[in-house]
Amino acid sequence: MLSVLVLLPLLAAAALLVPAVPDRWARWAFVGVTTLEVVLAAVLWARFEDPGPGALAFEQQVQWIPGLGASYHVGLDGLSLALVLMTTVVFAACAVYALGDEQRPRLQAALFLALETTCLGVFAAADLIVFFLFFDLSIVGMYFSIHGWGHGDRARSALQFFLYTFLGSLALLLGFIGLYVASEPRTFDMVALAADPPLQGSGATGVLVLGAVLLGLAVKTPTVPFHTWLPPAHTDAPAIGSAVLAGVMLKLGTYGFVRIAMPMLPEAWRAWAPVLVAVGVVSVLWGALVALAQSDLKRMVAYTSVNHMGYVVLAVGAAGMLGEGPADDGARATAVTGAATQMVSHGLLTSALFLLAGVLWTRRESYDLAAYGGLAARAPRFAALLVLAALGSLGLPGLSGFVAELQVFAGAVAVVPWSAVALLGILLMTAVLLRAVQQLLTGPVSGLAEGFADVRAREWAPIAVLLVLAVAIGLAPRPLLDLLEPAAAAAAALVSR
Repeated sequence: MLSVLVLLPLLAAAALLVPAVPDRWARWAFVGVTTLEVVLAAVLWARFEDPGPGALAFEQQVQWIPGLGASYHVGLDGLSLALVLMTTVVFAACAVYALGDEQRPRLQAALFLALETTCLGVFAAADLIVFFLFFDLSIVGMYFSIHGWGHGDRARSALQFFLYTFLGSLALLLGFIGLYVASEPRTFDMVALAADPPLQGSGATGVLVLGAVLLGLAVKTPTVPFHTWLPPAHTDAPAIGSAVLAGVMLKLGTYGFVRIAMPMLPEAWRAWAPVLVAVGVVSVLWGALVALAQSDLKRMVAYTSVNHMGYVVLAVGAAGMLGEGPADDGARATAVTGAATQMVSHGLLTSALFLLAGVLWTRRESYDLAAYGGLAARAPRFAALLVLAALGSLGLPGLSGFVAELQVFAGAVAVVPWSAVALLGILLMTAVLLRAVQQLLTGPVSGLAEGFADVRAREWAPIAVLLVLAVAIGLAPRPLLDLLEPAAAAAAALVSR
């Protein structure tokens, strides 16, 4: 059933490439397949039983390249299942939002369905080559999304995105080869490599191999200083492209930290941990400060992603800091749980913000905050959705962002007290988002707000679903935490061995 979940969108994409398929059918096929994916993911969740440390549920393994020890090996634990659920919801929301798109809808639907397979494949992969295959193909899919359906300087932004992230994927491949060469017997199997880490006691060699893995994942995340491709890519991408890029694809990098780097190179991870904590704190503060200086809504939201992914890097870095005793073990597990919760929360809230930014472009082809004024009077539904998404993004209690950030800081500060300086990032993000809300929504109706049409059903409905889920996690986080906590505790235990 897991393979059906992963591969069904790709099969549907291949069917939509047939030129005879009408555009109207393609739009609804996009909605139908992505909705079916949500249902399949929900069934997996209903049937899920925690497999225990080092094991996977819904596991399937088929020989692929036996000479290299590579196989088609997929499976889920609580962390990967949570991200699979989030991925299917984001793609379904994008499919509904795109019902009104007139620019080559058949090809767009096929592209995004194929892109959904690549993202689900990364989260389900239990073999490094399978992981890398889907990881790399996701870059190709997003390149065509930006170049083919974007606006502005889309060709340059797409090329910059591709070159940056493809270079990162080559570094990642180099790290995977290092793990393979050092393993005995040689294998790319992720379960086997986590159970018996191959470079324990290797000193500088393990540190260098992890450095290659971290470089590839940091570019994808992205963290400072590897974030410069992100703002132009988001600014010039179509709305659903930005939603998928921020909501799902950035998590391919952070997921790799927890699934690959921490358990397979625990000794080297501890050596890199102080650097990761410092990079996380800088990303939190830098992302918020630069977002505060933006006058373009989409660029502003892009820089908030640097801030939010900084919390994830801070948390997983803190999990590698040395410390002994049950209190430190619990703090590390809390930090990793917070990182995982932040991945899900950011996926929901930032996807909603980018879809709302797409409404501005559809109406006025401008993201300039100063060009609007008084939108709350002209578009009350748009205003309500924007306020709720902004409050969630800045971490207001009662919304998913607060649950994530509370766990991140509770775990990180207990292990690394000086990381508390990153709390300034919350204050800065409050200034960023309230400033944007004030400029767009308050005051007399002026500028591009004149005659602005409020959100239609196909626009507000998918955004509302994303925000309702964010509220549900904020008010009742237990179902999500029941999924995440066992996997997070197992990851924290592996890195401390």
